[in-house]
Amino acid sequence: MANERVVHTADRAIGSRQLAALLPADVRARPGYRGLADAVRTLILDGRIALHVRLPAERDLAEALAASRATVSSAYDLLRESGYVRSRRGSGTWTELPEGHVPVGAHALLGGGGYSADGDPGIDLAIAAMGAPDGSLADALAWAAPRLPALARSPGYHPFGLPDLRAAVADRFTRRGLATRPEQILVTSGAQQAFALVTSLLCRAGDRVVTENPTYANALDALRRAGLRTAAIAVSDAGWDMEIAESTLRQTVPRMAYVIPDFQNPTGALMPEEQRLRLLAATRRTGTWLVVDETIADIALDVPAPRPLASLAPRGGADHVVTIGSLSKTHWGGLRVGWIRASAKLIAELTAVRVCADMTGSVLDQLVALPLLEGLHRSLPERLDQLREQRAALVASLQRHAPEWSWQLPPGGLSLWVDLGEPVSSALAERARAGGVHIGRGARFGVDPGTFEHRLRIPYTLPADRLDEAVRRLATALHDGVPLAPAVERPHWVA
Repeated sequence: MANERVVHTADRAIGSRQLAALLPADVRARPGYRGLADAVRTLILDGRIALHVRLPAERDLAEALAASRATVSSAYDLLRESGYVRSRRGSGTWTELPEGHVPVGAHALLGGGGYSADGDPGIDLAIAAMGAPDGSLADALAWAAPRLPALARSPGYHPFGLPDLRAAVADRFTRRGLATRPEQILVTSGAQQAFALVTSLLCRAGDRVVTENPTYANALDALRRAGLRTAAIAVSDAGWDMEIAESTLRQTVPRMAYVIPDFQNPTGALMPEEQRLRLLAATRRTGTWLVVDETIADIALDVPAPRPLASLAPRGGADHVVTIGSLSKTHWGGLRVGWIRASAKLIAELTAVRVCADMTGSVLDQLVALPLLEGLHRSLPERLDQLREQRAALVASLQRHAPEWSWQLPPGGLSLWVDLGEPVSSALAERARAGGVHIGRGARFGVDPGTFEHRLRIPYTLPADRLDEAVRRLATALHDGVPLAPAVERPHWVA
């Protein structure tokens, strides 16, 4: 069975055994107070332990780690001094962040005005997304402008989404091979909201959820904050091991499984059809909701765009499949339009949850999205050509500046999952930040703490000259003559 990493925060406390299970193996084996403090600090920064959660009593944690109470007491003292916990007599020790730090998922982006230590403009490689195609938003706004007054005469509340946009999304699913009616579509404020709504409806704190490992960092954050137990299915350079996946599903019987079968984020892998069929069958046998993230499905660079995974199920055999998507990768992340495709009954239930959160989405955004979605077949080829050129440019830059690194060329998607050959990802990302490069370190994509320290996700979503400069700075940071050591990482926001 895959290892499970658990944080129950529904009662705003974490037990000693739970905390011990989250710590890296080397800290559990030889607990020193500085290493223990650094490990807990990293768990707080990464969101694996939520804020305002009570930590175990010193005696209990010492027993769970087979360490002395003095070791745990000294670690807690260091955490208090650095502002990561607070203690009050009689109420315990609680997690928090020091002044000047922000929670994971809300970190300021270099692309929004970050600069290196010497004042040079920063290069943002944390976001695997492009700016809007030239002229597309202006054309869409021109199309929407004369249609907005009629909509403005209504109260403006469309909790399911604008009817025309729901119909357009449904029609696109149908043309891709998955017959869909408008009542099977809920329009959301992006794919992340879609995932959060699905998770909040289908799961309760303590439920088991299976995810790929590595996987989309913001999805992992959402699962952790919901207090869900995660079991991992490894995705390697060779793809998915479906025998292990089936075994994990059979043994854990999870409430939900979250997968990115189309140009997986961050690896870029594409799940073969035979494995998709096995995944559909395995999740149906275990009664598991299968949540399929199609956010990157259209970014097919070397192969035809895949059919929706749910379309492979026999008639009536896909009721347990929930598909989410958005316009963020094909058009622009600033246009907050996404969707959920599921049974009409589940869509109605999800909409009730959505109303509790934000009532309805932006009418203007949805109106602008309509011509963009309907014209995707015309605009996408040029977008894909640009990405192929930038992918080739990134590969050339890596070969020139960092030939010792390795990677698999993905058939689609937006990034390379680069193997550094040594576990220095966090330290390199920290040093690169000082050089003006903001990048998602490998551990941000891992289910377990301390994993993927030998990996970096490097998107090819910037122009070729910026990619070359970014790789040059990364290689310089690695080869500046000062050995890299494991470092405590400040939170990185990645998309």
